[in-house]
Amino acid sequence: MDAEIYEQIPDCAREIRHRVFVEEQGFREEFDDVDHRAAHIVLYDQEKTPVGTCRIFWDEAMDSHVLGRLAVVKEYRGRQAGAAIMEEAEQYVRRLGGSSIVLHAQCRAAAFYQKCGYTEFGEIADDQGCPHIWMRKYFQAGAKA
Repeated sequence: MDAEIYEQIPDCAREIRHRVFVEEQGFREEFDDVDHRAAHIVLYDQEKTPVGTCRIFWDEAMDSHVLGRLAVVKEYRGRQAGAAIMEEAEQYVRRLGGSSIVLHAQCRAAAFYQKCGYTEFGEIADDQGCPHIWMRKYFQAGAKA
């Protein structure tokens, strides 16, 4: 699988996120102003079909890059697509000189992020009826993944 990074949200990322978060999970407010300032990673399969996406952006208040809206189409779940997107995001942040990523994980997905090296911090909070927890991973700036 190959990944591409876009400075603006591509239609394929919009479609994946709508399919996963709106149609499957019932979120109503999927797109926001952050989409206009975030980088968007799209993962493609061998046939160049988009199968997953996330966004990543710098957050001054968190003093970190923030990864969000990680979505993988149902047919590719359990096939390392999510891990491939996480690895690409970490490499992207390292290239920018960053040393950490934070994310606001759905609690049901926290175990996946823990396997990727993220640890929980803060309190569980509700986001559109779904419990979320903040998670963070530190890494050496400029180091290879």
